[in-house]
Amino acid sequence: MSGSSSWADQLDLLIRSRTPILWIRSLEEERVERLLEQAAQRLGNRTLLRWDFIDGLSGAPNREGEAARNPMAALACLDPLPAEQGAILLLRDFHRYCEDAGICRRLRNLTIQLRQLPRTLVISAPAWQLPQELDDCITLLELPLPDAAEIAQLLDAIAGASGEPLAPAVLRELATACHGLSEQRVRQLAARALARRGRLGEDDLAEVLEEKRQAIAKSELLEYCPSEATPADIGGLDVLKAWLEQRRAAFSEEARAFGLPLPRGVLLVGPRAPASRSPPRRSPTAGACRCCGSMWAASSPGWWAPARPAPAR
Repeated sequence: MSGSSSWADQLDLLIRSRTPILWIRSLEEERVERLLEQAAQRLGNRTLLRWDFIDGLSGAPNREGEAARNPMAALACLDPLPAEQGAILLLRDFHRYCEDAGICRRLRNLTIQLRQLPRTLVISAPAWQLPQELDDCITLLELPLPDAAEIAQLLDAIAGASGEPLAPAVLRELATACHGLSEQRVRQLAARALARRGRLGEDDLAEVLEEKRQAIAKSELLEYCPSEATPADIGGLDVLKAWLEQRRAAFSEEARAFGLPLPRGVLLVGPRAPASRSPPRRSPTAGACRCCGSMWAASSPGWWAPARPAPAR
């Protein structure tokens, strides 16, 4: 069972068990909405309503724009529906208003009321410090980044729509390279590739690395510097080189077929060497390991922190 299907099963279970308020922790609003649409269809065509502060309510005939700029009124958007009608109300950015005493009280009341009805409030937010009063009222469901299967499906659909389908081997390589990126970033990468060359292909691997370099730079903790060094450029360390060559198999398609999870990187740990005895290597920054195809980064001499996977070479 893939990660996406198990997450969908967990979402279905929470909705069917009448969990009153769900917090889906994610920055990917479009993906959250699509997953909720799929869940609503699976669970007997439940009504899916959406609300945000600017546009108000959407998804209900003759009620478009209702409760715009009124978070308290948004919590009453499910009230006009028949009691037996199942429904999901997606509230975007609603965590920003929960410090208000009135809204906090209304959410606590809804926690009791919604247990008697086939309805669920879903709050989509990337981060939220829950008020203590709501700790027992809200259930957290973490939405992971897309897995390789989801990314492959997305890239295959984009390539097919462009009229230039991807070969299976290229599709697998691109999907593996994009692992660790959000769906929106994958779409942006694909859009740039189509604008530049009119198709997706192996040439986009460098663009994926650049996207990951920018993500690392935004963290302000690590720095990525491209490197052309190979194990042959480093003297000695024969045992380490042999180990890396063996470990390279863990990043292969054969390892995936066997059921091994994709490693997130390689961690090399050792004592800090004196300045005069530093091992021959590049500057202590980061690069792509040609042995195992992962990205690695160094925060100080002798200590190496794994970053996101990069495409195998």
